[in-house]
Amino acid sequence: MELWQILVCVGAGVAGIILGVVFGIVYRKKVAEKAIGTAERKAKEIVEEAEKDAETKKKEALLEAKEEILRNRNEAERELKERRKEVSRLESRAVAKEEALDKKHESLDKKEEVLNKKIKENSELTAEIEKIRESELQMLERISGLTAEEAKAEMLRDLEDEVKIEKAHKLRELEQQFREEADEKAKSIITLAIQRIAADHVAETTVSVVNLPNDEMKGRIIGREGRNIRTIETLTGVDLIIDDTPEAITISSFDPVRREIARQTLEKLISDGRIHPTRIEETVEKCRREVDAAIKAAGECATFEVGVHGLNSEIVKLLGRLKYRTSYGQNVLNHSVEVAYISGIIASELGADVALAKRAGLLHDIGKALTQEIEGSHVQIGVDIAKKYKENRDVVHAIEAHHGDVEPKTLVAVIVQAADAISAARPGARREDLENYIKRLQKLEEIAKSFPGVEKSYAIQAGRELRIMVKPEEIDDEKMVLVARDIVKKIESELEYPGQIKVNLIRESRYVDVAK
Repeated sequence: MELWQILVCVGAGVAGIILGVVFGIVYRKKVAEKAIGTAERKAKEIVEEAEKDAETKKKEALLEAKEEILRNRNEAERELKERRKEVSRLESRAVAKEEALDKKHESLDKKEEVLNKKIKENSELTAEIEKIRESELQMLERISGLTAEEAKAEMLRDLEDEVKIEKAHKLRELEQQFREEADEKAKSIITLAIQRIAADHVAETTVSVVNLPNDEMKGRIIGREGRNIRTIETLTGVDLIIDDTPEAITISSFDPVRREIARQTLEKLISDGRIHPTRIEETVEKCRREVDAAIKAAGECATFEVGVHGLNSEIVKLLGRLKYRTSYGQNVLNHSVEVAYISGIIASELGADVALAKRAGLLHDIGKALTQEIEGSHVQIGVDIAKKYKENRDVVHAIEAHHGDVEPKTLVAVIVQAADAISAARPGARREDLENYIKRLQKLEEIAKSFPGVEKSYAIQAGRELRIMVKPEEIDDEKMVLVARDIVKKIESELEYPGQIKVNLIRESRYVDVAK
């Protein structure tokens, strides 16, 4: 084929391609324009439809708002009507109350007028009565020669003297009656009880002294760097005092049982000669068992001695602990046994239950066995112990009442109270500090001298009697009874003392003349 033919063919092909492209572009443009037109129509339809919906909803919202406004308006009108009704009702009540108040005010005004009239009349009557009274008083003063105040004071003095004399007579009659009925019987019972009792007593102390064979033993007891003495003090709970006292060591402790264990331990160690911590531990344990056995044995011995049986074993042990307890120089276990004896004697004389009285007397101070370990008074501790081990109610009450903490309600309680006072107050039973003893006697005399009409006072018989000399010109025989009673009450309220104090008033008139 020739060249030009080829070129024509190529040109025809290129032209065909260009026409095809052009026709394709035109076709796609027409299709796109058609699609755009369709989309615009749909969009317009959607917008129109949305506008219609919005208009519809707007109309609905306006309608609902109108309905809501209408409802609120109706509700407000209804509430306003109710409030108006309430205001009207309150106005009616206020008017009614105002009318009632006006009526009451008028009534009060009338009553006030009547009252003022009566007050005026009363004032006139009072003034008239006062004038009459003054004239009568002036007449009485002229007749008696005394003023009103002087007459009143004279009447009161006469009445007071009469009352005092009558009171003194009555007191003397009652005292004489009680004395005649009870004096001889009480003296007989108490004398018999004291005569049949004898007990030994040890001095109260908080220290014990252990004698040493020589002063070299002090160093052995102290040990290397003090290990022996520390071991003893730690195991026994006491303080060992090693000072310049020759051949002696002092054991100090508030607990007498610990002190006794330490004393026996030291005596055994000194006797044995082997003193080191291991040996000390063995000896302390052994002595503790021995003291426990001695405590139990002492308790059993006390119960057998007074004939009280059936006690709980723990109470028996507590009784044994009283062997190492002292009070004012009096051994508490010996004191308890003594009170049991005295209680039994008094009960037999009065026809009471002897066994119950002895039991209560033996246990009345049982609380002192634990006062070193439990807080509280020995009375309350004793009551708790007796209740714990189910003692008789009369025994519990006697323990509670033996120091007057409660009023004794049974004969046994009164007997134990009396027996305790007898055992504590008899001469030699208890030791008292000399300084306190002297102060008590001085206080006794000061109390007596503080009363008007007392000339001299003397505390005699170790403070068991107060002898008072009165001025006869100031205190007569009738007033002596009252003065003695007042002195006794003041002594009871201001002093603490064992037993009883007898107040003895003496009135003596002396007239002296000289023959020439």
